Amino acid sequence: MTGNHTSFQDPAVAAYVLETPRKVPGLSDLHKMTTQLLSEQAAGAARVLVVGAGGGLEIQAMAAARPDWRFAGVDPSAAMLDVAGQTTRDYVDRTELIVGTAVDAPTGPFDGAVCLLTLHFLNRSERLHTLQQIRERLKPGSHFVAAHHAAVGRQKEVWLARSAAFAGGPGCTAPQAAASAKAMAERLPLFSIEEEVDLYRQAGFREPALFYAAFSFRGWVMTA
Repeated sequence: MTGNHTSFQDPAVAAYVLETPRKVPGLSDLHKMTTQLLSEQAAGAARVLVVGAGGGLEIQAMAAARPDWRFAGVDPSAAMLDVAGQTTRDYVDRTELIVGTAVDAPTGPFDGAVCLLTLHFLNRSERLHTLQQIRERLKPGSHFVAAHHAAVGRQKEVWLARSAAFAGGPGCTAPQAAASAKAMAERLPLFSIEEEVDLYRQAGFREPALFYAAFSFRGWVMTA
């Protein structure tokens, strides 16, 4: 969540499933809201694309809530997908996991798509390309949900420090949180709310709307 592309290859990624729920405020509710938002246009036996599926937490949550849904998950890290395979083992008959990025995903068309805690690793051109690839695979009128770190106003590092303090728990000191925020600000290509919305529209999505805000995290739902 706060690393770079190469960090996904670390064998310690198995800890992701345990650590992420405590690091991301309201993650379980984010998964519930995501399922609800996709369900508005994904009735019945829907196919859902999950980009950045390593770990498998969002697939696990959606599969448990919607036994009629099938999933295709892509992630550039084979190690992360191994973890996802373990996380989603109860739903193996409904889940396809593919090593790669959005361009490697099945062509669909899909009834909905999700990209959680992933896009903040991508620069502008990579992000736009990823969004375009997702849009191309969606049925017209279906929903796409994205959530990740964003640059919040003029106090980007303040909000990143608050996220870092939340993730660090009671033992995290203010200097530690500030140092973590500075590292994230330097490493992650974060965009303002206005820039985020503009990228979604450039990729061909309609009516991007903010539905989730938690310290430096923001989540949008939009229509293909």
